[in-house]
Amino acid sequence: MCRWMAYSGDPVPAEALLFRPKHSLIDQSLHSELGATTTNGDGFGIGWYTDGDEPLVFKEIDPAWNNRNLREISREVKARMFFAHIRSATGTAVQQTNCHPFRHGRWLWMHNGMIAGFHEIKRDLMMAVDPELFGDIEGSTDSEMLFFLAMTFGLKEDPVPAVQRAVGFVEDTAARHDVVNPVQMTVATTDGDAMWAFRYSSEGRSRSLFYSTRVDTLLELHPEVEVLHELSAETRFVVSEPLRDLAGAWNGVPESSWGMVGPGRAEIGTFRPVSTAA
Repeated sequence: MCRWMAYSGDPVPAEALLFRPKHSLIDQSLHSELGATTTNGDGFGIGWYTDGDEPLVFKEIDPAWNNRNLREISREVKARMFFAHIRSATGTAVQQTNCHPFRHGRWLWMHNGMIAGFHEIKRDLMMAVDPELFGDIEGSTDSEMLFFLAMTFGLKEDPVPAVQRAVGFVEDTAARHDVVNPVQMTVATTDGDAMWAFRYSSEGRSRSLFYSTRVDTLLELHPEVEVLHELSAETRFVVSEPLRDLAGAWNGVPESSWGMVGPGRAEIGTFRPVSTAA
């Protein structure tokens, strides 16, 4: 499987997000503690927003811990919204177009997990993608397929019900092919203004996911931690694994949940797939 990190807040150097934390995403690429695999070396990707409408993306098939270009680029990139992903492939090729995050217009998407029985149900899923979107699919992963299904079901208009319908469609399709427990996912997606995260699996045993405590609360608990004084009150992290061991800093995302972070607002709710069989 994979590990990922999403950041929303004042622009900060990507290097500070990727390399400086004790258990950074770079460390997790070699030493994941909560993932299905300890090593996540089948490529990586970062996506970020500056002043333009569309995000920028940098992907490579090298392991994240061994890519000099990532180190160089991360020194110069400053981002208010930043996605990073390290990949552990689950049956599809190690190639650049299969690395996350995936991009379409203003939107970024990254995923940890898998669609079980993807080989058996792939054609049915592909045929459900909006024809106007279909030609923009670049890779061969179940993760990108789930992204384009969510786009088809209205991600741009209302992300939560769109993802619920996409997952419901995958489960309906899998049931017709006698595939059990098809969906395992933690997902992050953003339009550059707000960020949504999802934790769900068909079997009710989803991969790990955490969100950060408010910075002002953390400052009351840990005024001695210098890095906290550099973060704005709007700062939020969503991560597969905590980036450092700091009491009160991390909260587990409940099973079958979604969360949203945007300027001056944050929400969390129950995630329920919506059947599209009718």
